Amino acid sequence: MSAADAEIGLPEALERAASALPDLADAIRPANGDPGQLTDALDAESAGRVLAWLLEHEPASGGELALFWADELEDAGPLLALDPNAYPKPARKALRRALHRLRSRGVDVPTAATPKTVAKLAPMDEAIDEARVTGLDPSGARILYLAKDRAGGGVRIFQAVIEASRGVLELEVFEAGRARARRFLRDTEKREAWPAAALPPVTARALIAEAAANQSRERSAPRAFVEFRSRLCDAPPDTPTPAQLVRDELGDDAVAGDEALARVAGWFEGGTVGPWPPARERVDGLIERLQEIAKSVVVASGAAREEQVESVVTDSLAEIFGEDERDRVARCLDETAYVWWKTGREADARTALAGATGFRTIAPEANPAARKMIEVLLRPAIENAIAGEAPTDTEATPEGAEGPD
Repeated sequence: MSAADAEIGLPEALERAASALPDLADAIRPANGDPGQLTDALDAESAGRVLAWLLEHEPASGGELALFWADELEDAGPLLALDPNAYPKPARKALRRALHRLRSRGVDVPTAATPKTVAKLAPMDEAIDEARVTGLDPSGARILYLAKDRAGGGVRIFQAVIEASRGVLELEVFEAGRARARRFLRDTEKREAWPAAALPPVTARALIAEAAANQSRERSAPRAFVEFRSRLCDAPPDTPTPAQLVRDELGDDAVAGDEALARVAGWFEGGTVGPWPPARERVDGLIERLQEIAKSVVVASGAAREEQVESVVTDSLAEIFGEDERDRVARCLDETAYVWWKTGREADARTALAGATGFRTIAPEANPAARKMIEVLLRPAIENAIAGEAPTDTEATPEGAEGPD
């Protein structure tokens, strides 16, 4: 076991267990790494399977859970069913300490535990099917990582850059051994910039399929995508999105809509998220009006120009943010919430969900986040209009509208 593996905490180890034991995932994940909640969620047989997997693949976390259960479980069956001799040395020591603690409690522990059929699972290295997703960049693009066993051995890893309305922008495919593949996936979660969150592989494929269906005619899909399209887009039409997954878990009742939209406006202003520009044609009318103000010789004072710009922007919000556009921005917030939820930012995730609801239900003119989004996107054009300076072609382009190459 590497030093990196030793640093994995119980919550992350249980998330890996949930991926490896999909039939128990719905019981493991709601516990959020809390051993007490996990105890309540699992029956004796399931508890034995989870502990067996942890002792085999994450011995430090398995030992932590075994000691907790040695103190807390009324029925010590999940511990007594495991044979210490069946595990690697670190796990053997941890399990023996747990059994010793049971003896101290007066539990009758056989001197040589008899192996049970649930005590040891097939090694984790026999299967890998995992996915990760990053948050959305300023243009609305994100990175998806999928790792799956190859029939001939090893793991094939896909790294795709997608944007829902523009399609599959990039795709890299490489192969690695299972240990290296898992290390790569763990590293994506620890990156300082754009950390990735665990995602059901079928949901990752559904996101790629959606992007591929909207592939821009101006930008062909990467050549590698043609070869692997059937594998990367294999998802039922009713596959839950990240937005549905996080809403099912958190909802959005904790934060009022007005408060949430004010927070989202601050995120747009500070560059924490967004600004996820709308299609250029949606803002062309506002850009033209701002250019007219900039060129006007009638409006003399700066205060008068600023008031006129304010009025023009307000009048344009309803035109820019039709129902479909409000829903697009709301979904960006929903899916940002998913990544934040999975990476330990639950409070921000709840605010993002409430902000998404606000985008869908509150009129654009009364939505401070909608206004701030446009102010950030068109800042050069707005500043030029207030100053009475005609913008160059570059300055008239919404910030972030081009997206990543």
